[in-house]
Amino acid sequence: MAGDEQKVRVLIVDDVAETRENIRKLLQFESDLEVVGTANSGRSGIEAAKELRPDVVLIDINMPDMDGITATELIRQQSPATQIVILSVQGDPNYMRRAMLAGARDFLTKPPAVDELTAAMRRAGKMAHQERAKAAVLPGVPISGMAAQAASGVFGKVIVVYGPKGGTGTTTIAVNLAVTLHSEESRVALVDGNLQFGDIAVFMNEQVRNSVLDLAPRADELDVEFVNNVMLVHTSTGIKLLAAPNRPEYAENVSGEQYSKVLKFLRTMFSYIIVDASAALTDIVLAAMDDCDIVILITTQEIPAIKNARLFLDLGMSWV
Repeated sequence: MAGDEQKVRVLIVDDVAETRENIRKLLQFESDLEVVGTANSGRSGIEAAKELRPDVVLIDINMPDMDGITATELIRQQSPATQIVILSVQGDPNYMRRAMLAGARDFLTKPPAVDELTAAMRRAGKMAHQERAKAAVLPGVPISGMAAQAASGVFGKVIVVYGPKGGTGTTTIAVNLAVTLHSEESRVALVDGNLQFGDIAVFMNEQVRNSVLDLAPRADELDVEFVNNVMLVHTSTGIKLLAAPNRPEYAENVSGEQYSKVLKFLRTMFSYIIVDASAALTDIVLAAMDDCDIVILITTQEIPAIKNARLFLDLGMSWV
């Protein structure tokens, strides 16, 4: 660590004193993690978060006065850069979904393993530092696009959802991932990587008016206003969509190089860019994978799907 300024400041909120103390003891052995306070209820946790301005609030989901999900929403409203990690005795998917929609960054089941706990604190702390860096670029002056991101040194992450065998549900997963990650502080772009038969607009119940085809010719001179005008806006969530052309034959008018430049520009506008890739390793899909931070490989328990996943992994791509 470069110094104390790099430490992740943690607030622990749990109504059980023994749990608070056990977690505090676990974290005190990590030189880059600092417990700055504890609270025994949701309401006191909100007040402590306001006073202490921690990077991360580790909060129990079940408390007598206010549940952790409600407290998460209120903490995120008063301090958008503060990241929330939820603790629960149950790994209920419904709890997890509600927590993420409320703005939680992670969800851990009690009792968390030491490595799992510290890794979650570091991930959330890194995100908090990035959010504060972006907010401090020009205080009080709203800036967007390449200038803001370059000044803060923070760029969005490209996540490619890919299944080498068709029919594995990549579009469903990409859409649900986008909905889960999207918030006022972490804006998400959902992008078609299948330019012939892309379905993200259909899944989001939006009609294709504009598409990546409108951006490709201007890939070297994109600006925020133009990109915003081209992208579709999902009515109920506010997620921005970059759809495939509405005719399959138009796909050949977008090169891999142009697609890559579009993704690079979207990094300057969004926290996450989710690409729903086609099964075929086209120039478009390969461009997305070359530029991405994560590939989510989707397969099923069928021999052909497993065979294709193995062939894909055998390619030895650097992002796998």
